[in-house]
Amino acid sequence: MHILVLNGPNLNMLGIREPEHYGTQTLADLVQMIETEAAALGITVECFQSNHEGVLVDRIQEAYGKADGILINPAAYTHTSVALLDAVKAVQIPTVEVHISDPDTRDEFRKISYIRQACIATVKGKGFEGYLEGLNILVHHLRQK
Repeated sequence: MHILVLNGPNLNMLGIREPEHYGTQTLADLVQMIETEAAALGITVECFQSNHEGVLVDRIQEAYGKADGILINPAAYTHTSVALLDAVKAVQIPTVEVHISDPDTRDEFRKISYIRQACIATVKGKGFEGYLEGLNILVHHLRQK
């Protein structure tokens, strides 16, 4: 089983960016946690981050026929990107949305998630551990199929 893990804009700044919302761990720390959990689950993961919407769309499309599932934190694109929604709907790969903070407790505009309607689950507000929960939800879903 192979899972594509996508992180959107500004997540490369983890550890620096708004530590009150995102903590002090880095993207490299997050990737290491995910890879460790994947090994324990007996699966492979490919972790990728981009600040560019089109690049994320390309990665979703490239996953067609290659990835069994997608774990995505679209970051700011959560609230703006119909393109990411359409890409996930097009490839029909089971997808879990994850957020480090809980967008529903922040700015009003952050309560809108376009991609959510194409996802099998959403995990939010659980820090980096939310990625591990999301990964487990995805793996469980795929193993039930």
